[in-house]
Amino acid sequence: IGVGLVGFGLFFLLFGILLYFDSVLLAFGNLLFLSGLLFIIGFRRTFTFFFQRPKLKGTSFFFGGLLVVLMRWPILGMLLEVYGFISLFR
Repeated sequence: IGVGLVGFGLFFLLFGILLYFDSVLLAFGNLLFLSGLLFIIGFRRTFTFFFQRPKLKGTSFFFGGLLVVLMRWPILGMLLEVYGFISLFR
């Protein structure tokens, strides 16, 4: 279930970008991706991964970007999410 949710989340993110940053598709893709991550590695590991002390800057940018996308500013939100994603996984 988790791999399917992550796959659909990535599909909706890509489709939302291809349709000129459609905010509904981007938000739905983000939510599916995060819920799939929860199913794959579990709630506790997901929480400890995102809220480690050295990764708080990346986490705040990632979730801030998600919030900005939900507020219908998709280009700015995706830029914030990409920066947060890069700082989380470097």
